[in-house]
Amino acid sequence: MNVIRQLSLVKGQDRYVFRYQAGHEADIIAAFASMASDPDTQFDWFDAAVLSYQMGRRLEMELETSST
Repeated sequence: MNVIRQLSLVKGQDRYVFRYQAGHEADIIAAFASMASDPDTQFDWFDAAVLSYQMGRRLEMELETSST
């Protein structure tokens, strides 16, 4: 199944939306790190941590529901 997931973050007037296929979480985390290390963006390491946490919580909830 081709499941597309989405994470979003609103920071001030900026809105970040990340869409990715299930199973490609490592790629999106790498994108967070790349953006956080770029001084030309407002996206920082805290933002990367928040979105990574959201991703982890979503995966955890999906695992809980699939095991019941």
